[in-house]
Amino acid sequence: MSTTLNSLGLMAAGGENPTLTNLCVDSRKVEPGTLFAAMPGSVVHGASFVDAALERGAVAVLTDAQGAQLAGDAVRAAGAALVIADDPREALARTAALWFGAQPKTMIAVTGTNGKTSVSTFVRQIWIEMGLAAINLGTTGVEGAWTAPLAHTTPEPITLHSTLSDAAKNGITHAAMEASSHGLDQRRLDGVTLTAAGFTNFTQDHLDYHETFEAYFDAKAGLFARVLPQDGTAVINIDDPKGVDMAAIASARGCDVITVGRDGGDLHLTAQRFDATGQDLRFSWRGKAYQKRLELIGGFQADNVLLAAALVIACGADPSEVFDTIPHLSTVRGRMQLAATRDNSAAVFVDYAHTPDAVATALSAMRPHVMGRLVAIVGAGGDRDRAKRPLMGAAAAKHADLVFVTDDNPRSEVPASIRAAVMAGCPDATEVGDRAEAILRAIDVLGSGDALLIAGKGHETGQTIGDDVLPFDDVEQASVAVAALDGRLT
Repeated sequence: MSTTLNSLGLMAAGGENPTLTNLCVDSRKVEPGTLFAAMPGSVVHGASFVDAALERGAVAVLTDAQGAQLAGDAVRAAGAALVIADDPREALARTAALWFGAQPKTMIAVTGTNGKTSVSTFVRQIWIEMGLAAINLGTTGVEGAWTAPLAHTTPEPITLHSTLSDAAKNGITHAAMEASSHGLDQRRLDGVTLTAAGFTNFTQDHLDYHETFEAYFDAKAGLFARVLPQDGTAVINIDDPKGVDMAAIASARGCDVITVGRDGGDLHLTAQRFDATGQDLRFSWRGKAYQKRLELIGGFQADNVLLAAALVIACGADPSEVFDTIPHLSTVRGRMQLAATRDNSAAVFVDYAHTPDAVATALSAMRPHVMGRLVAIVGAGGDRDRAKRPLMGAAAAKHADLVFVTDDNPRSEVPASIRAAVMAGCPDATEVGDRAEAILRAIDVLGSGDALLIAGKGHETGQTIGDDVLPFDDVEQASVAVAALDGRLT
């Protein structure tokens, strides 16, 4: 594939218009004919790698004013084109969209602190139940009618648009995306053509990156203030205190708004009845009542499912047809996933809950399904928001009958220090550093009617300790532990 710089809507400072054969953000992957994007970074500016990119054959460099000051002379000396943008990240996203061209015809994106993966997965499941070729993209990779791995929840624009283009070429017509605050802040979704966008909730997370709640909220609000087209539809959890603000932002741009909630809304959850294997839901869509069975554990699952249903409706589907899919929806991998059941009927669940609010929500949602004790395993990731660690411990202590504190992904930090911070919020918890041992010991205490929630890692299949990623799967560990304790191993 090749095209000119100007054909991508880019203008060089010197008027050059080279033919491009590649886009790249990694100087090590530059080849002759490449447009190299030298983005500002939190530690090092991408302009520091321009010399290496030019040596490998870059014919154009996209950067900001700072990057031009750092590397402009080298670019001009090499005879390459220098493109200076006020917001080079947005320029790169829109360039990537033009370069790769194809996207699934109908796309939605979901933002919020918790629930993005569940909502986007449920949207994909509903579409597939309706006979549509659909995928979801995010934390769990690309899943559905076509699959592919992803390294980030919201990939950088070149990877994202390459993936969307490949999906479209493989017959995918519908796609649901997770829109992380990092991805929105770094303009990775700009250039994606959305039909609708959803908001789940807003609680503490990622303050190591955004530093303030205001900056964190502004990043998420970018989905409605900037990315969602004016003729798109915003689907908002109106129960969340920030839902009103998100709805106002979308309305101010002229977008249609669909509200979802328990205290009112266009799609209104009016009643839930819980049992050991799921729940019955009663809800209304703009005044018309429905009742459906949902074979999922956790009251909050209903909120995610209804938000997903509203997003599908926002894309033009018949509401009754959408609601008929609800009994067929299945557990999202690593989200309140039943991992194993002991011979005494005690159940073990795995969930990705890794914020104080997510831990509280998951445990509170399990309580109506559990006749005995509720046991929790919690930890916290290293090199991430430190302020939430004791809050996570406190949330577990408040909502569980018994708590084990263990290692999550300590990364470069001392694991014992992270555990101590979590223990500060739940001083009566049992501390077990080794995660496999913690799972074994927690399962060992389960009696008939009890349930265990293993929180924090969900779908992950590795544990990051230092620079190493060691194989570790909570679901697998739980299954092995149950088999060993109940004498099923041969």
